[in-house]
Amino acid sequence: MKAVILVGGEGTRLRPLTLDTPKQMLPIMGKPMLEGVMSHLKSHGVDEAVLSLGYLPDKFLEAYPNGDCAGVRLHYAVEPTPLDTAGAVRFAADELGVDDTFLVVNGDVLTDLDVTALVAFHRSHGAEGTIALHPVDDPSRFGVVPTHDDGKVIAFVEKPPREEAPTNLINAGTYVFEPAFLERVPQGEKVSIERVTFPAMVAAGVLYAFADDRYWLDTGTPESFLQAHQDILDGVRTPGFFHETLSDHNYVMVGALVEEGAVVERSVIGARSVIRSGATVRNCVVMNDVLIEEGARLDGSILANGAHVGAGAQLAPTSVLGTRAVVAPGVSLTNARVEA
Repeated sequence: MKAVILVGGEGTRLRPLTLDTPKQMLPIMGKPMLEGVMSHLKSHGVDEAVLSLGYLPDKFLEAYPNGDCAGVRLHYAVEPTPLDTAGAVRFAADELGVDDTFLVVNGDVLTDLDVTALVAFHRSHGAEGTIALHPVDDPSRFGVVPTHDDGKVIAFVEKPPREEAPTNLINAGTYVFEPAFLERVPQGEKVSIERVTFPAMVAAGVLYAFADDRYWLDTGTPESFLQAHQDILDGVRTPGFFHETLSDHNYVMVGALVEEGAVVERSVIGARSVIRSGATVRNCVVMNDVLIEEGARLDGSILANGAHVGAGAQLAPTSVLGTRAVVAPGVSLTNARVEA
């Protein structure tokens, strides 16, 4: 099966992490997020995919020069101008040469969705399009999708106020489409799938939805990026791409150094990073080549490659340090964003 992977967003809420790295290339447990997404799709029969690119496209091409990611053959479609969601799908699907049922996936969503069951549901209902749904406590940040008993979509309500939401089932960012879907999207035009294409499909009675309550997480904020790691550290999720050994809810990568007298709790420590004696790191993601000096105290923070935290400095939730960012000795920061 073929898939279109939407990876064109700029990841502004994750800055400064995304100033030099697309969010789908940020590491989850040391591996690019995209590889986890592709590994899951591969396990459900996807063997060929196209990346719908916009922001920093060269980073993807440099990472996978042979056109292979987690065993899936890759193609690349770089939008000449932003085409919004439906326009991006049409542009990328044309590049892939879609001529049969295909998947569309948001590349910054981590999920254990049963894609095989989703496709089977889609085909058994004769749908033109099927949306994967996921239950959430607060649907106001998402597209809400009420359905009839047979799964036919009644409406597509984008980000309703919490008290007005007709259901707590939200658009989970994975779709199954027939090629006829592409005919609804004018080639090369900017079109929103949520505001234009889906409502038209609802009106035509050809849009269905399939609910699945397996693990699902939108990683678009620093808080959810941390949660993606902590869910794995805590055993809430055991993704197929991760086979390394955890120690006391920590993942310390090969080549990292945690000196005697340092405290590391519920954290990921990247390759070649050094945690000096007397430092404390809790609930953090520390990427590669990071130096945390003596007596520094970090909680609920993310440090990109090459960051440096001086002796006695303090980082409180949810602080984010970009590539090669420096926090001077003794400085205290809370919910900070630090660039190089």
